[in-house]
Amino acid sequence: MRILISALATTMLIAAVAPALAASTEADYKAAYAAAESANNEAGKLRNQWTTAVSALSAAKKAAEAGDFDKATAEAKKSEQLSKAAIFQTNEQKENWKQMEIR
Repeated sequence: MRILISALATTMLIAAVAPALAASTEADYKAAYAAAESANNEAGKLRNQWTTAVSALSAAKKAAEAGDFDKATAEAKKSEQLSKAAIFQTNEQKENWKQMEIR
């Protein structure tokens, strides 16, 4: 029983400390935002800029202005991933459409 209580207490302590260690800073946000903005611009050049990526980028900026750098960093990373998916989609479909069977 003591081992179980000790393990539970340790787990709760780790769960309480982990978010503090993972807290994003303004520098983290700026780096994530720059990467997201770059990917978003590249998707725009390919004429396949997803609205969800633009919305996430906007949400990141608003969260940063409010001082919530954890949310801002998360939204910027989300925007980057969505933009990269849009870029991948464009590149993949550039040639794949030729393989479709016309009926």
